[in-house]
Amino acid sequence: MTKKLKTIILILLVATGQLATGQSNNKEKALDKGREAIRLMDEGKYDESIKLLREAQKLDPDDINYPYELAYAYYAKKDYKKAKKYLEGILDHKDINDRVYQMLGNTYDNMGDSEKAIETYEAGIKLFPKSGNLYLEMGVMQMGKDDFNRALYYWEKGIEVAPGFSSNYYWAAKIYCSSTEEVWGMIYGEIFMNLERNSRRTAEISKLLYDTYKSEITFSGDTSVSVSFSQNATINIDDLKDPGKFKLPFGVGAYEPTLSLAVISVKTIDIHTLDKIRSTFVDNYFSMGLDKNYPNVLFSYQKKLKEAGHLEAYNHWILMKGDEDAFDNWQAENKEKWDNFVLWFSENGLKLNDGNKFYRGQY
Repeated sequence: MTKKLKTIILILLVATGQLATGQSNNKEKALDKGREAIRLMDEGKYDESIKLLREAQKLDPDDINYPYELAYAYYAKKDYKKAKKYLEGILDHKDINDRVYQMLGNTYDNMGDSEKAIETYEAGIKLFPKSGNLYLEMGVMQMGKDDFNRALYYWEKGIEVAPGFSSNYYWAAKIYCSSTEEVWGMIYGEIFMNLERNSRRTAEISKLLYDTYKSEITFSGDTSVSVSFSQNATINIDDLKDPGKFKLPFGVGAYEPTLSLAVISVKTIDIHTLDKIRSTFVDNYFSMGLDKNYPNVLFSYQKKLKEAGHLEAYNHWILMKGDEDAFDNWQAENKEKWDNFVLWFSENGLKLNDGNKFYRGQY
């Protein structure tokens, strides 16, 4: 190698190193500006945020986050035309994600084009078939058309493919608890509370579960009790071909009979008797072997809670918004029990994934 060629190579190496260093510095500067922009956005200072995000995008034009956040800022300002421009501009980006399709669909919907919104969500689902967000939005669109069965289809599909995403459980619980098939609302609602523990929606679902128990477990005199959480007694004729595999619909074949047995020992429904009912329900569900034909991750988790000595506290937490005064009194009288539960609960939450989940279609 000649001395001249060595010199050229050395110059190129130095230049390349300087370029890489410059690019790295630009990315760091962009990241700092992006973080500050998001902080400003959280404070409602959208114009200041947009200015910084534009500067960040110039410094690091290949990063999808800056145009996405710009779209978010314009969306928050209700400037949907500009939000749409930024979102459509990154549809072919190598780092595209389901959130882009979600916001773009929402943008179209807010611009009055619901069909384009649905088309966008559907396109997103094709690319991201396990997106709980996109199934959520499709369900909301169907609910807007008062097509509750179709809405439930999408929310339950979202629950199936993205079991750790809470919002689909929330909406499914609300619809089912307003139907004749409250059984599914009770299960979806409780799973939702485990996933989203301390929000306004958590309090809403807590009260919904309590009120549904109150309305669907009723007493007539001293000896008669009615338990009504399902009216579906439909049997698939094909199931009768193999008696060994035949089983009744879950609501009337497992949930209601087990709950009815648990109610026998009480005369009224309140937060304390519901704790007793729910505890007995878990005992009976497993002692009767129902977990074999109708395995249920929620009931298995309740069993785990009982074995750990925390089911009473958990039950009071689940139903706390149904009778806040009664809960407050119980909590004050059981401080150590409550504190131990909170500590255990924070480290032993309900874990949901593809191998450990619940959705109605399993039955």
